[in-house]
Amino acid sequence: MVIMAAHPAVLVTGMSGVGKSTVLTELSRRGCATVDTDDDGWIDVVDGEPMWREPAIDELLARPRGLPLIVGGTVVNQGRFYGQFDAVVLLSAPIDVVLSRIDRRTNNPFGKSVLERARVLADIADVEPLLRQAATHEVETDRPLIDVVDAVAGIVDALPR
Repeated sequence: MVIMAAHPAVLVTGMSGVGKSTVLTELSRRGCATVDTDDDGWIDVVDGEPMWREPAIDELLARPRGLPLIVGGTVVNQGRFYGQFDAVVLLSAPIDVVLSRIDRRTNNPFGKSVLERARVLADIADVEPLLRQAATHEVETDRPLIDVVDAVAGIVDALPR
């Protein structure tokens, strides 16, 4: 009988424009199972706030894992799930880097309007410090992508199996 080792589950979180989706794509290429909760099916918007569909996230985190699972997202109710993750990695970047990325990105329209840009700045000021307090690790993303992905992969690799 082959017994499959349990693999860790890691949350990659951070403000809009820090590179969560890009990091997830690269980690997937390196052999991790990844779920970007910005994709369809994971989020409901309640009173203007994105919230994970809790039964779906519970089911995702309860699945047997043959590979490390990296979940990406930032939502109001993510703290309810922190105990189900082996690590919570905050991605961060200076404000000018975040705003420049939001201006250039083509995969997500959020942050392009004046109101959305103001929301991004308010979230950096108000929400990011809360994420930092809850995170087990922080990785700054104002460096080459390979260095960022190596740092996150190193965190995943160091977790007990």
